[in-house]
Amino acid sequence: MATILASDSFIQFDDVHFRYGNRPILDGVSLSIPQGKLVAIMGGSGSGKTTLLRLIAGQLHADRGRVTVAGQDVQQLNTAGLYALRRRMGMLFQFGALFTDLSVFDNVAFPLREHTQLSPSMLQDLVRMKLQAVGLRGAASLMPAELSGGMARRVALARAIALDPALMLYDEPFTGLDPISLGTIALLIKQLNQALGTTAVMVTHDVHVSLSVVDYVYFVAQGKVVAQGTPDEVRTSTDPFVRQFIDGAPDGPVRLHYPAADFAADLGLQGIQHA
Repeated sequence: MATILASDSFIQFDDVHFRYGNRPILDGVSLSIPQGKLVAIMGGSGSGKTTLLRLIAGQLHADRGRVTVAGQDVQQLNTAGLYALRRRMGMLFQFGALFTDLSVFDNVAFPLREHTQLSPSMLQDLVRMKLQAVGLRGAASLMPAELSGGMARRVALARAIALDPALMLYDEPFTGLDPISLGTIALLIKQLNQALGTTAVMVTHDVHVSLSVVDYVYFVAQGKVVAQGTPDEVRTSTDPFVRQFIDGAPDGPVRLHYPAADFAADLGLQGIQHA
């Protein structure tokens, strides 16, 4: 499969290790994400996908290795530098995470009010533009409780792009959506990424929809990058892990059972003879 050169990268992981307590999550991850590209990180539950996003945003620090974003070593940034970097990021959370007491308009306006000194008229125009981009300008006065799941996700997307971020992070953006809403969100993500020229990282386990919109894919398992390639390379791959993931097969490199001691020994049955 094709690889991405480190010299082309906007985000770079170099031999990154991370653990929660005594539980290893990442074990020497190295990957590159080029500027202006939409890259998916796929893997099973607990494989470390969301941990990678948190390392990019500086919410977590690697135990070993280096994470650089736009040429900056994230772990070396002070508080002011970290906040400056985050102002260049947009984040679409798994379930939208809208402010329930704010209208659609005020949800999208929130980052603009926090980080800019725009006049009320200019702020209003910008919010309308962002809502128009996701097809919800007519829903500006609605409250989050009045929105469907797909509409709420689109409002969250409009809020995430309010400041025209250089980097977008998507944490399972398709979870819980019906097929129509899912297709709509996928198309919007692709169109907005192309229109804004944003670098984007999408953590997802939805293989087939993701392959229709992303430029490149990394597969993560057992704390390592186990496969990578373009969507076409992934579709035709014979790699056992990739095939198991794409086909949803129960048998393959990924096992159902988390590593544990011998079951009989765990139950205290070892050595017991049956009559």
